[in-house]
Amino acid sequence: MLKEERFEIILTQLKEKTKVTFEELAVNLQVSEDTVRRDIEVLHRNGLLSKVRGGAMLREKDPLSFHDRQSFSADEKNVIALKVQPFIKDGMTVFMDGGTTITAATHDMPANIRLRVITNNMSLIPVLSRFKNIELVVLGGNYDPDLAVTAGPATCHEASQYIADLFIMGTCAVDGVFGISATSDADAETKKTMIQSSKKIIALADQNKLRRTEPFKICSISDIHILITDLPADDPELEPLRNSAIQII
Repeated sequence: MLKEERFEIILTQLKEKTKVTFEELAVNLQVSEDTVRRDIEVLHRNGLLSKVRGGAMLREKDPLSFHDRQSFSADEKNVIALKVQPFIKDGMTVFMDGGTTITAATHDMPANIRLRVITNNMSLIPVLSRFKNIELVVLGGNYDPDLAVTAGPATCHEASQYIADLFIMGTCAVDGVFGISATSDADAETKKTMIQSSKKIIALADQNKLRRTEPFKICSISDIHILITDLPADDPELEPLRNSAIQII
């Protein structure tokens, strides 16, 4: 079977099932799982699907609404959530913006941690309200139900009044050449404001967000300090990001 024929079958199965595994594709295509992995890698690099642990999903699945994204790449988000914990320290003022990965990270914080958290992420309110020593500052603005955040001029103005020790930034797309980008202009502007008002910036991106771009640029890779992914730090997928002077975890 020609490579192009395998590509067509993989994409057809994805349209029918939304998610496929390496194992089932190998059986259906009568090739090895290594061959399937290489095919998935090519299709992922061309923006035709999204790699996930053990297989692939339709790219359109990410992002949809906030509710849909809560169960998307859950294992990857949990890995990132654990990796970010050493950077969140008592006494900090922390910006946390939108995204289900940010929400996952807060679940793993120590129960007695003392922080001031400034956020436009409405989903964090019920989570952080359970922490007795966290001062929660919720930014106003226009509510976006798809992203579950507030955004707009009011959000940016309020965020600009603070100086944060740390900005933990959720991402939609991370690319070694084009930097970090967003699906929404208003969301991008909020992130830019938080970057300008923060001493250290950590970007969170599961493997599904890598080598992708969205229409609205937030910043260059060199504008952040740390990139945390679910991949091992030496994974070849991260190679295009190694030329920039950032820490990859």
